[in-house]
Amino acid sequence: MTRAEDIHVIIGTAGHVDHGKTKLVNALTGVHTDRLKEEKARGISIELGFAPFVLPDGKKAAIVDVPGHEKFVKQMVAGAVGMDLVLLVIAADEGVMPQTKEHLDVLELLQVPQGIIVITKADLVEEEWLDLIVEEVKETLQGTLFEQAPVVTLSSTTGQGIDSLKAMIAAQVTKIPRRLLAGAPRLPIDRVFTMAGFGTVVTGTLLSGQLQVGQQLTIMPSEQPCRIRGLQVHSEKVEEARAGQRVAVNLSGIELSDVNRGDLLATAEALTPAYRVTVRLQNLSHSGRTMKDQERVRFHAGTRETLGRLTLLDRHELEPGKDSLAQIVLEEPVVVLKGDRFVLRSYSPALTIGGGRVIDPNALKVRKNKVELLKNIETQEKGSIADRLLQHLSQTGLPLSPDEAIKKFTLSKEELEKLLEKVQDHKTPGIALLGREKPPIYFISAALLVSLEQSFVRHLEKYHQDYPLRSGMAKEELKGKLLSAWNSKAYGALLQTLQERQSIAIKGHALALYNFGNEPSAEVRAIIKKIEKWYLEKEFQPPTVAETKEKLITEEKVSPESADEIMNYMIDQGLLFKLAEDLRIHSQAMKRFREIVIQGLQEQAEMTISEVRDLTDSSRRYVVPLMEWLDRERVTIRKGDKRVLAKG
Repeated sequence: MTRAEDIHVIIGTAGHVDHGKTKLVNALTGVHTDRLKEEKARGISIELGFAPFVLPDGKKAAIVDVPGHEKFVKQMVAGAVGMDLVLLVIAADEGVMPQTKEHLDVLELLQVPQGIIVITKADLVEEEWLDLIVEEVKETLQGTLFEQAPVVTLSSTTGQGIDSLKAMIAAQVTKIPRRLLAGAPRLPIDRVFTMAGFGTVVTGTLLSGQLQVGQQLTIMPSEQPCRIRGLQVHSEKVEEARAGQRVAVNLSGIELSDVNRGDLLATAEALTPAYRVTVRLQNLSHSGRTMKDQERVRFHAGTRETLGRLTLLDRHELEPGKDSLAQIVLEEPVVVLKGDRFVLRSYSPALTIGGGRVIDPNALKVRKNKVELLKNIETQEKGSIADRLLQHLSQTGLPLSPDEAIKKFTLSKEELEKLLEKVQDHKTPGIALLGREKPPIYFISAALLVSLEQSFVRHLEKYHQDYPLRSGMAKEELKGKLLSAWNSKAYGALLQTLQERQSIAIKGHALALYNFGNEPSAEVRAIIKKIEKWYLEKEFQPPTVAETKEKLITEEKVSPESADEIMNYMIDQGLLFKLAEDLRIHSQAMKRFREIVIQGLQEQAEMTISEVRDLTDSSRRYVVPLMEWLDRERVTIRKGDKRVLAKG
């Protein structure tokens, strides 16, 4: 059993207009929640009202008082979001009325976990009539979420039954499950105002996570950054607010005009605004109307109402009492999570017609009646986190980082850690990890990893066959052939993994098969020896590339392509050095050139290019790039047209 002191509870009212909801809240709390002049003048609630309620154990809960008039169902739906316990108020002198039923529909669609049926104005009717009303109410509730809810009769005027209701509330509170404190904070905003000396203030019910003074947050869906300047719970300043509490948040860094009722205060990294959501939609059994494909609807989620168009995915019509997979295409972005409840109302007249649960909060367009696609959606709806991750990886053909997984699947850090642990322990068939980091950089479909591994091996085998003297294929060349859609970080993680699997070897900017060694044949080794001889014989005035190739073609009967490969191999092996596009020099000659120049500068302090040319019996064509090489190596320093030794 959950102890009352360990949880935070939102209690709400619901029921027909003028059935005594606001008066009941006043009797329970001593607070009159109607604050607008129009509300007081008309005697009905128009906006949401709020009051703290002290439980018998001394702990405070919050009460949300919703309007009962049919014109204000939009406000009622917003107020019902986050309710843990609802007081369904029915006046004894009128019984069950139209808004009683519509409010009951909303409460069921939002799956408010606990309820108490409160029959008010008991002092206005005879006991026999009161018994009839109780029976009528119980009959109305049959087959609903609140069929077994306790019933209390009372009078807010005389106080009769108020203590009994308080005792019932205390008992029901113990049955309410804990809120998710570890998740990302989400506060649907139901009031926005400004206070002199403080600035912008928003209020709402914190659905999950925690808020702290100084915390950086984002107004969604506009994605406006802001910071928490101050917090109040039950009109008292606090440093921290927890899920399940009514919270007033003083924001800095944002103007009043930048935030609206219906927005969401949250952490941006965990949420994405979307124009299309996939849902499991239920048409109310007593709605009396058939939902039509492509009809315009009002989508209520959190405290926001958004116009949209209904797309039924597995049929063209949805009869009363039936459910269907559907998508809502919205006219403005919404921010919801998988599993969030929503209410659907008709466009005109605005009546509650159904609702359900979000399956994909940021969905792609789905073509209708495609068996495989519908099957995938059902996996999204009912599958485990690992099932949904594997489906996503298989569908996209792309890796997914842990941070992206948190956002895509609305994971807490704890859920992510458990998922990573399962994948690392090979307890999630079909999912693999990329990268050596801890945690690894990316999730990937195991089937895709095997397929890519095979493709890499095939391409590299062919490359080594075509270019046996090259150390390997350029990384970017292979990426362009196989994985042009991947980002560089994901590609790098894949290469690390394939090397760990001993499929490939990373050689600087090149890739090769793991056990590949570009050893030349005996015939090629003999040709290399001859080329070395040619270059060493003319130490500082070696043949040009064109001259060398011509000699190879005519004397050694080598093809032009093979001549290029052999010379490039010699560069890779450090035998030749590329001075310019058409100039190469042997590495031993370079070493000797360096020694000669150092000795010369030690003897005469400075030398011109001409003096170096004469000293090495070379030509300006070779000396200029060789001296530039010595400059880069910080052996020499250029001063005007002369060179001196670099210090140290």
